[in-house]
Amino acid sequence: MFSKILIANRGEIACRIINTARKMGIHAISVFSEADRFSKHVSLSDESIYIGNSESKESYLNIDSIIKAAKMTKAEAIHPGYGFLSENPDFVDAVNKAGICFIGPSKEAISIMGDKIESKILADKANVSTVPGFIGEVVDLNHAQQIANSIGYPVMIKASAGGGGKGMRIAKNPEEVKDSLERAKSEAHSSFGDDRIFIEKLIQQPRHIEIQVLADKFGNIIHLGERECSIQRRHQKVIEEAPSPFLDDKLRSSMGKKAIDLARAVSYKSAGTIEFIVDKDKNFYFLEMNTRLQVEHPVTELITGLDIVEEMIKIANGEKLKLKQEDVKFSGFAIECRAYAEDPVRDFVPSIGRLVKYQEPNNKDKIRVDSGVLEGSEISRFYDPMIAKVISYGTSRESAINLMAEALDSFVIRGIRNNINFMRNILSVKSFKEGNYSTDFISKIWPKGYHNSNYDEKLFKLVITIGAFIDCKFRYRNSNRFFTDMVCYINQKQIKIDYRYTKDVCTVYIDNETYEVTSKWF
Repeated sequence: MFSKILIANRGEIACRIINTARKMGIHAISVFSEADRFSKHVSLSDESIYIGNSESKESYLNIDSIIKAAKMTKAEAIHPGYGFLSENPDFVDAVNKAGICFIGPSKEAISIMGDKIESKILADKANVSTVPGFIGEVVDLNHAQQIANSIGYPVMIKASAGGGGKGMRIAKNPEEVKDSLERAKSEAHSSFGDDRIFIEKLIQQPRHIEIQVLADKFGNIIHLGERECSIQRRHQKVIEEAPSPFLDDKLRSSMGKKAIDLARAVSYKSAGTIEFIVDKDKNFYFLEMNTRLQVEHPVTELITGLDIVEEMIKIANGEKLKLKQEDVKFSGFAIECRAYAEDPVRDFVPSIGRLVKYQEPNNKDKIRVDSGVLEGSEISRFYDPMIAKVISYGTSRESAINLMAEALDSFVIRGIRNNINFMRNILSVKSFKEGNYSTDFISKIWPKGYHNSNYDEKLFKLVITIGAFIDCKFRYRNSNRFFTDMVCYINQKQIKIDYRYTKDVCTVYIDNETYEVTSKWF
């Protein structure tokens, strides 16, 4: 087994990998940028190395700096986590040439599966169903319109090198193809340096379901069941769960078999995830393969009892999988919510600043929190604004939802805007509780943008009343005033109010109800 590994990442995933390394008795080395000098993953590791300035391209995306750090610390292996260089074949090549083991798949597997056109061609050869469309590169606008017309509208125009929802546009008619093609190519070029585009049929109201696989270097491949990832915002996952409330045993087995077939076709070795689109009739189509550890891997760990990071390290060390497919058992239900530093009410604009107060949920025996921050940590503009992942586990889906609701209610984050209330509201929606949803869930529930609907009406009116009193106190001091037809704008709602202020008493009239505030506040 390796004695030293370097984690080429930051934040919660670096902390997550460090924890497993320590459990295995492996010396964990972290890397950090200027912005991360005092970050949690640095203090948690056994050793840490500075790799550059705060900008990602000068630190976490700087291959030479990371290889230099690994050599300096005599690391025997590098775990890339997710994001940054985790799916960069040039990084894998550099690691291998430096005589260091890459904890992940081969550069060839990453290259093929990272190209959506090449991966669809491979899936087709492996007899894995793909979304109907043109398997190849779109040449120009005329070619794009011909393809779209032959497939039938609506269509999805996608970047071949895309990921994370980038370089994707929907076209509902020939006129929209031109604008969507231009936008998709432009975004693909700026995000990936590759503007190749392909077109496929848009599956209406789909479920986004992925299969976790493990493959060793001896040809043994197993799957660890599915993760439901349909709660998305702009093609980016928000809440994940396992098992999926939509799948039955037959469909699970069929999807698992196809995932294994595809992994075998690309000679895959490590942990990987095959993503599928599933329609309302339970037909499933290959979407893409993530050749790395997924953000949402904890839900699979909780229902299988396996440590996926540990399995990745063992596979990289040349060990055989100890489990056969029939040994994989599923128990219970798990849900993951991603806590982000963003303002849902303001179209999810990122929020930066210091975590003045940070208190994780208390029920640690039933709630898992993977975080990369501490109270006082700085949420920087340089990186992804994830604060933590909250994962609940219950014997039933209902109990997992209830535990998550309690966890989010007790999660205290102050100093920055965050999406805790947004996720809490999702858990309260009837269709989510029933497991009856698709990837357009969020846009259906909040078609005009998100607003916080999780409030007690009486308490809501008391807040307005106190606000009216404070307004009077600060503006008019000891003057007597009476205001009619005033409007309070809160949570994207306009509430008509009248109020009277006299002798430190504010009387507020809302919806034919009267509220009164008195105070000795000077």
